[in-house]
Order: sequence, then structure tokens, then C-alpha cells
Amino acid sequence: MKKSFKVALIGILTGMCNGLFGAGGGTLLVPSMNHILKIEQHKSHATAIAIILPLSIISSIFYISKNMVDWNLTLKVVISNSIGGFIGAKILNKFTDGTLKLIFGIFMIIAGIRMVFFK
Repeated sequence: MKKSFKVALIGILTGMCNGLFGAGGGTLLVPSMNHILKIEQHKSHATAIAIILPLSIISSIFYISKNMVDWNLTLKVVISNSIGGFIGAKILNKFTDGTLKLIFGIFMIIAGIRMVFFK
């Protein structure tokens, strides 16, 4: 399968997941870039963040037009979220690829268990 087809398929699937679930950027992009496109761990995480921005803008425009956004919550979370994003970006290179994969994998397992078994 050609790389351009793989990239397009990953883009379509992660975009659909983002639109449906509000997730898909990190959860699907990082493992897809690692395993399918053979991009190293650190670059996959950084690239996923860069990809998420336009993806989120497009989904947000749709949700805003449908009056589905809780603006009070959004404004409160954006401030602390921005601080956390800055800190995360600064410390990304402090981890080896293996440690980063382990942390990401554990985070995904915990998130999946919480989503399925806890309300």
C-alpha cells in the first residue's frame, strides 16, 4: 500500500473519530504514525498536536453553529489547558521513546477502562 494512501486513510479515520467522539488526535494518530508510517515516538506526538489544531477548528465550527458548546466551561478550561500543553511540550524530550510509549500506553488503557466501566 502506498504511503500517500496510508496517510489519507489515517487522516480520514482520525478526522471522523474527532468529529464523532471529540478524540482521535492523539489516541489514533500517534499509534498510526508509529506503527503504520514508522515515525519515531517523539515526532509522532509533536506531529499529532500540529494535526489536531486544524482538525479541532473544523469540528468546533460545526459544534458552535449547532450551539453545542458550553462556553463557560470552555473559557475556564482553555486557560489551564494551555498551561498544561506548554508544560507537556517542554518536557516531551525528557523521555526516551520507550518511556514515552509506556506512559502513553498506560494512559490509553486507563482512559479506555474508565470510559467502558465507570460513569
